[in-house]
Amino acid sequence: MSRKPLIAGNWKMNCDAASAVTLARDVLQRTSRLRNVDIAVMPPFPLIPAVLRVLDGSPIGVGGQDVSAELAGAYTGETSASMLTSLGCGYVLAGHSERREYHLESDELVRRKVGRALDAGLIPIACVGEKLAERDAGETFSRIERQVTVGLGGLTPAEMARVVIAYEPVWAIGTGRTASPAQAEEVHEYIRNLLTTMYGSEIASATRILYGGSVKPGNARELMSQKDVDGALVGGASLSGEDFAAIAESAG
Repeated sequence: MSRKPLIAGNWKMNCDAASAVTLARDVLQRTSRLRNVDIAVMPPFPLIPAVLRVLDGSPIGVGGQDVSAELAGAYTGETSASMLTSLGCGYVLAGHSERREYHLESDELVRRKVGRALDAGLIPIACVGEKLAERDAGETFSRIERQVTVGLGGLTPAEMARVVIAYEPVWAIGTGRTASPAQAEEVHEYIRNLLTTMYGSEIASATRILYGGSVKPGNARELMSQKDVDGALVGGASLSGEDFAAIAESAG
């Protein structure tokens, strides 16, 4: 089954009101001719409205970097899924490794966030990945299995059909180290096999699995030439319109 690649830019805690607008305009201009790849950007929450204004009417999606597991109420500092959709967002990250590490998010909490995103009509990009110690101990697959089976368990086939997965080896995020294309493909294939067991071959073959972890223009094409790599979740390189567009061009 042919899966349209998705290149998603996670701006993390970068930019301000002015530079976010400049970056969004640059991304729009540089990717406007690309037709065979989906593109999305995830600015910090306060900057989403300004970015949406720039990208209004374009095919570039906008998303949040996180979402609350609660619907609404006394949850200071949280952002609900319905708030994101009311702005015009179409995507949201769930379970990014930095949320898991710095905010101690569990697989069970990630599952609740994925459910809230789906209920609100968002496309959740559910992040999974192992730490360096887990890889060195030979625990990569057991860690991924728990993150996928718990974090994405119990969904209906129709719900799972709307989920994107991002494999981000934690040891390759912001370190300059990148999983080799063979290492990335090995884990992506494992995830797809897990999905086959959980949801059947049709859903598994249709699910987009992105790679995230120091993706750059220089390594993007080889990574995305792998059979089960369907795009990229881009961190640092998404802060450069030129680099981000080059990565998107590699996928399309």
